[in-house]
Amino acid sequence: MIFNYDVIVVGGGHAGCEAAAAAANLGSGTLLITMDMTKYAQMSCNPAMGGIAKGQIVREIDALGGYSGIISDKTTIQFRMLNLSKGPAMWSPRSQNDRMRFTELWRNTLESIPNLDLWQDAVTSLIIDGSQVKGVRTKMGVSFYSNTVILTNGTFLNGLMHVGSSKMKGGRIGEAASYNITEQLFDAGFSTGRLKTGTPVRIDGRTIDFTKLSEQKGDETHFSFSYLQGTKSELKQRSCWITYTSPEVHSELEKGFDFSPMFDGTIQSTGPRYCPSIESKLITFSEKEKHQLFLEPEGESTVEYYLNGFSSSLPWEVQYMALRKIAGLENAKIFRPGYAIEYDYFDPTQLFNTLETKLIKNLFFAGQINGTTGYEEAAAQGLMAGINAHLKCHSVSDEFVLKRDEAYIGVLIDDLVTKGVDEPYRMFTSRAEFRILLRQDNADIRLTEKSYKMGLASPERMKLLTEKTGLISEIIEFTKQFSVKPVFVNQLLTSKGTSELRQGVKLYDLILRPQISIFDLIETITPLQTFLKRVPEHRSMEIIQGAEIAIKYEGYINREKLLAEKLDKFEEINIEDKFNYSQLKSLSTEARQKLEKINPKTIGQAKRISGVSPSDINVLLILMGR
Repeated sequence: MIFNYDVIVVGGGHAGCEAAAAAANLGSGTLLITMDMTKYAQMSCNPAMGGIAKGQIVREIDALGGYSGIISDKTTIQFRMLNLSKGPAMWSPRSQNDRMRFTELWRNTLESIPNLDLWQDAVTSLIIDGSQVKGVRTKMGVSFYSNTVILTNGTFLNGLMHVGSSKMKGGRIGEAASYNITEQLFDAGFSTGRLKTGTPVRIDGRTIDFTKLSEQKGDETHFSFSYLQGTKSELKQRSCWITYTSPEVHSELEKGFDFSPMFDGTIQSTGPRYCPSIESKLITFSEKEKHQLFLEPEGESTVEYYLNGFSSSLPWEVQYMALRKIAGLENAKIFRPGYAIEYDYFDPTQLFNTLETKLIKNLFFAGQINGTTGYEEAAAQGLMAGINAHLKCHSVSDEFVLKRDEAYIGVLIDDLVTKGVDEPYRMFTSRAEFRILLRQDNADIRLTEKSYKMGLASPERMKLLTEKTGLISEIIEFTKQFSVKPVFVNQLLTSKGTSELRQGVKLYDLILRPQISIFDLIETITPLQTFLKRVPEHRSMEIIQGAEIAIKYEGYINREKLLAEKLDKFEEINIEDKFNYSQLKSLSTEARQKLEKINPKTIGQAKRISGVSPSDINVLLILMGR
């Protein structure tokens, strides 16, 4: 029996789920193969989505028509908008989720998508004909054929877990690793390496003394990831809790350092610098007497808690004894200790910006296989790989690539394919040059129309976007036309610590003042309140706030747009396959090596390669006749 598909996705994690859903929704016959159909988009580490920069990515996935935002919203047990005390470019949504409901809803979603078949099995090899992938073979001996294949293997490629001196083969606790694919791709010429990540102890909440902890509640104001309506969670909302380590905790942990695979040479791969294990923190920040920890509930009703900030691969006895020195956890019982896991990844500079590999045609990589860490980064890559795999099946030349000034997803993928990784890659706002353009509130404005034209974002999303942009424009125009007299606002201005008016001004100019919010003025200026009644009540915060941001930050936004337009000129100069870099002696040695390895598509991409200097770029521009 022969099975044929347009797209085969290997791996049912966050990347695999988004990839399979995108390809199928675009019309490709798609097969998703995973080793355990009860673990779709499993939250292997903390039960949360979003956070600094990651929340922007989830909103971008949603704006493009992906599912991560919708499923996060519907399974949320706590939602917070981080960094509200800073400017809107830094606002980042984050949800605490019910881990079990999250994966259950992903499965229900996948099962409802036409064109998508599901198969539970382990893929052991790719079917490759010359330099082109033709399908996959599984552990059960089944061969599936396809036009394209997307690998999203997560931490399962030759996964090895560590708890002290104990080692266990597997991709996640209690789950088997995946073998043979790395070796096959290495033989095909791919460069591969090992990375490490980890997870902390899980605690029985019935044994926690919450009276010794600080409570962290969610926001009372309703926020969400999805721009669609009706995604609000019906689950009971729960608090997180804060506690700290202490010198006593540190002393207990240090007793296990001689048995730590991190320090005895057992683990030689690189871990995430921005999410270090607790033992790494004690070494790196030896002067600190305490480290903050967060107790996060794993679901709406479970007693299981995740101890964020306490990742470890120390012997379980050491973890347990140290845990019981922490305030509130003196009598804690655990469900399982923390562990570290090493896994294979492939140098992402071996990919095009579409996430197709350069060495094997029609083969795509997405997620931790590319050296990233985090559900959000994986899901974003999966979505983009799914779109581009579909386009590869049905078009000769079409591809979908987002630029750095269009999306954090564009920054993520460009960083990977241009710079590569030497540690697990995590997105931060500081990685984006155009943070003011890439806000969480305007992801739909930036991306939904692009996706709608391609056939992924739904007509409903496009209708919501048109309504939003139209109303924002109307509000801004009203503020430019409506004049405010001193007698109506001076009392408010004084109470807000800003100077009174001596004569009437346009409402627009008042909103420009940093001390004044448009929401303050709604209570004071009746005509504004009346005008804003045209905004649907359930979208009032989103739309009115969007108008206020556009007014207050217009100068900054226009400045970044101008800079992006200037840099875009370099993106228009195509240099792919134009030079034999090894023969260009006018380039520095490092530039020749890096340019030859990456073969950048444009001058803009070449500029972002580490080791390529401005003078090297000038040489290329001269050779291009610029």
